Amino acid sequence: MPSHHQLHVPLRSNPSSSSSFASLSSNSFLSKILLLLTLLPVSLAAIAFVLQWRGGITDPASLLSPPGSHHFPGMADPSPLSPLSHSSSASDCLNLGRTSSPSFPYYHNWKLDYAANIKPKICITTSTSAGLEQILPWMFYHKVIGVTNFFLFVEGKAASPEVSKVLKSIPGVKVVYRTKELEEQQAKSRIWNETWLAGFFYKPCNYELFVKQSLNMEMAIVMARDAGMEWILHLDTDELIHPAGAREYSLRQLLLEVPGNVDMVIFPNYESSVERDDIKEPFSEVSMFKKNYDHLPKDTYFGNYKDSVRGNPNYFLTYGNGKSAARIQDHLRPNGAHRWHNYMKSPNEIKLEEAAVLHYTYAKFSDLTSRRDRCGCKPTKEDVKRCFMLEFDRSAFIIASTATEDEMLKWYNEHVVWGDKDVKLKLLRKGILTRIYTPMVIIQSLRESGVFSSVIASAPTLSKENFLLSIDSSNSSRADASASLPRKTVRTLESEATARRVLDIESAAFHEMAVPPMSPPEVEDNEPYSHS
Repeated sequence: MPSHHQLHVPLRSNPSSSSSFASLSSNSFLSKILLLLTLLPVSLAAIAFVLQWRGGITDPASLLSPPGSHHFPGMADPSPLSPLSHSSSASDCLNLGRTSSPSFPYYHNWKLDYAANIKPKICITTSTSAGLEQILPWMFYHKVIGVTNFFLFVEGKAASPEVSKVLKSIPGVKVVYRTKELEEQQAKSRIWNETWLAGFFYKPCNYELFVKQSLNMEMAIVMARDAGMEWILHLDTDELIHPAGAREYSLRQLLLEVPGNVDMVIFPNYESSVERDDIKEPFSEVSMFKKNYDHLPKDTYFGNYKDSVRGNPNYFLTYGNGKSAARIQDHLRPNGAHRWHNYMKSPNEIKLEEAAVLHYTYAKFSDLTSRRDRCGCKPTKEDVKRCFMLEFDRSAFIIASTATEDEMLKWYNEHVVWGDKDVKLKLLRKGILTRIYTPMVIIQSLRESGVFSSVIASAPTLSKENFLLSIDSSNSSRADASASLPRKTVRTLESEATARRVLDIESAAFHEMAVPPMSPPEVEDNEPYSHS
């Protein structure tokens, strides 16, 4: 029996041993699986990192993401016809599609071409005599936020071969030169027979500019319609649209959200508030702005009016009634440089609660003398009234015409530069002054990425003969017959249009008068004031 019992002992211990062995084997197998699962993704990630670092593969995220998700808001895919999209160059400036700069990685090439199906199509028209140092940052900033086309009425420096050849090389830009033929055609505009602008005819300086801008805007409407545009804005080259309030920093997105029954969108203007007297590039150096009356509580505005004005004639140095964008439609016409109107109806308009026009006025000390040099009026209190619409412009012209350089600099610091830190801090806390950095960042990034140098470097070289031919070509079509009207033309037209001064009363009642540059409400105003 014992022996029989002993025979059964090993048999009874065997299952326990097998189970232990199986458990050990299973644990070992699981450990190996876990180790493999841990090492595999780490290895794949390391390989992918090395390959992408060497430029061997495309980032999978870029393949899976929807088109446009890696662009700055308001931008579209680069044009497949762009020569820089498919060619390589030893020059870093000319190969911006693969720039290594981390500061502005949202575009594929410096041209900022837009796809044909981008909506809505937005254009800007301007009359300018500025140089490339001002026009290029202004233009490409607006390209970034969604503007597709520009109609530039150039004279002075802007019309020189060195500047205009660069402007004409940029996609979506139409340059309109001043020629005798265009002056003659513009002299036949229906505007001269209407009442809404008649109060500005035959006056010098700012009044003359106002008429010139209106005539240019009239012809820009035709060009915009022919180009398939949906919205048009008139801006000066010292103004930037600030599309705050949209889901993204994009004028295109902002106008896309405007109801279809709205004809005109008003952008209240903010005014640059410089903190130094040695500003050279306002778009890249100015971040402080004074808010518009329309964007402030009345108690805040009037309660801090004295500190805001600082002894100047008005709350703003220059105008305070903003700029506007109009939907392209039949019978559209300008209503002065600040508004649009319609010959057949009163436009349905809205005023934006957050978006604004940033006006960089008198941002440079040299702006004092440049304005003076553009006007031949006498520096007397009486004569400047017929030359300038706004009181600060009148004072600035007299100072620039009569004072020494040191006296001008002293006046500039007292009336323009915000040097009092306590007042500045108080108004920043009250919300009257505000900091806006986005335009500065965008323009500085464009500059650092070589966009401006690239567009200049890629412009063709023109001989004098070819330049003259390019002027004829640029102004060849009837729609383009919208060049700015020079001072001498306005004067020579006076005798031709004497009969136009006696205007029909019914016509005067039908047409709304042009909206001039207007100052914000003054503290002594008793009645509620609103801009339109």
